[in-house]
Amino acid sequence: MNIIYLNNTISKQKEEFKPIKKNKVGLYTCGPTVYDNPHIGNMRSYVMNDLLKRMFTFNGYKVKHIMNITDVGHLTSDADFGEDKLEKAKLKENKSAWDIAKYYTDIFKDYSNRLNILSPTKYVPATSCIKEQIKLVKILEDKGYIYKTKDGMYFDTAKFTEYGKLAGQNLADLKAGARIEMSKDKKNPTDFAVWKFSPKDKQRDMEWPSPWGIGFPGWHLECSTISTKYLKQPFDIHTGGIEHIPIHHTNEIAQSEAAYNEPMANYWIHFEHLLLKDAKMSKSKGKTITIDTLLGKNINPLALRYLTLQTHYSKRLEFSWKALGAAQIAYNRLGTKISGFKNGGKVNIGYINKFNTVINDDLNIPKGLALLWAVLKDNDIEDKNKKATILAMDNVLGLNLKAYILPKVPANIVKLADDRWQAKQDKDWDKADKLRKEIEDKGYTIKDSNDDYIISANE
Repeated sequence: MNIIYLNNTISKQKEEFKPIKKNKVGLYTCGPTVYDNPHIGNMRSYVMNDLLKRMFTFNGYKVKHIMNITDVGHLTSDADFGEDKLEKAKLKENKSAWDIAKYYTDIFKDYSNRLNILSPTKYVPATSCIKEQIKLVKILEDKGYIYKTKDGMYFDTAKFTEYGKLAGQNLADLKAGARIEMSKDKKNPTDFAVWKFSPKDKQRDMEWPSPWGIGFPGWHLECSTISTKYLKQPFDIHTGGIEHIPIHHTNEIAQSEAAYNEPMANYWIHFEHLLLKDAKMSKSKGKTITIDTLLGKNINPLALRYLTLQTHYSKRLEFSWKALGAAQIAYNRLGTKISGFKNGGKVNIGYINKFNTVINDDLNIPKGLALLWAVLKDNDIEDKNKKATILAMDNVLGLNLKAYILPKVPANIVKLADDRWQAKQDKDWDKADKLRKEIEDKGYTIKDSNDDYIISANE
């Protein structure tokens, strides 16, 4: 196996990846809370996760990938107060919480498919493992980590000596800087609910009996339960957005490690945000763009995937329509180019080895994408071998070039288009116009932008 390096959030350094089981990876991803359409900021995280999984597969690993679906227990504060997001959505849309969950789960899966994100080995809704979550709370109670308040059962963070290690803060620092609303019943500001009681004055759509009373699991509980059930503990890699570090993932670690006296996961990988002019995309603030928004503007969602490939997962990606438009042009140009190449070529091992090296260095996808373009521009490689090499790289990049190559454009037409483009650069307008007419007479349309062109067959 080739050596793979990952930047591990919990150790704060780049480490060589060493699997628990030879040639296998247990991967857990924090999935969506299914109360609304996921925005493109949400989807960037899942694209990054997909790239990580594809990288391991490219290196010969068998990946067991588990993703939860949060369909209960995620309150509007992301902590332990406010309304359940599903319960709130049901009132807005006049549907049951169960119907809301199914509807938005289906949309999430559709968006994932459009972005060519591979499905996990298993999606696991939080509501499918209530018994297991109650069992985990009982283990924590028997070990003395749990206490009761008026609104639920809480984890006493003061009893877990390593609380805050993922965020690089100790309990005292977290208490001093806590911005979590402090219930009079909570012993510490950082304490969190593992089981919430249903309101006495109304019945929820989603509630279950438990040894402590009728209610529902705390948000953090599902990930500890689901990951252990399907991957055991410890498992190899836990992923999620950076917003999960200070609360959600910190609390997962506390309850999992308190319960089982083992590390929860050996590697923690966190993905940075996609921003709109220095602001994180947020449903609550109304700053959202979805895959449906792109489709409404005739933008291929894979152009968004291409855009995400240009920035490392640990860096913020600032979204603009101009940048997305440029990404669509580049993606279409790539498809146009290789669609004119013959099949049956051989992979260039030299480029593939370079590609493998960069993607194995903390998932350096931008360098991998640059190598793809280097292959395309390398005049010493036959076109059919370029195509084979690029398609091999696409097993990681996931641009789905085999299926999404533009309508087949013959090599002679691509050559005419390139000659016309060069004539434009040389300001030979008569030649450029003549070549455009020749291209159109052969049944193709060419459209220019500031720095490239797109060619397509007429319908």
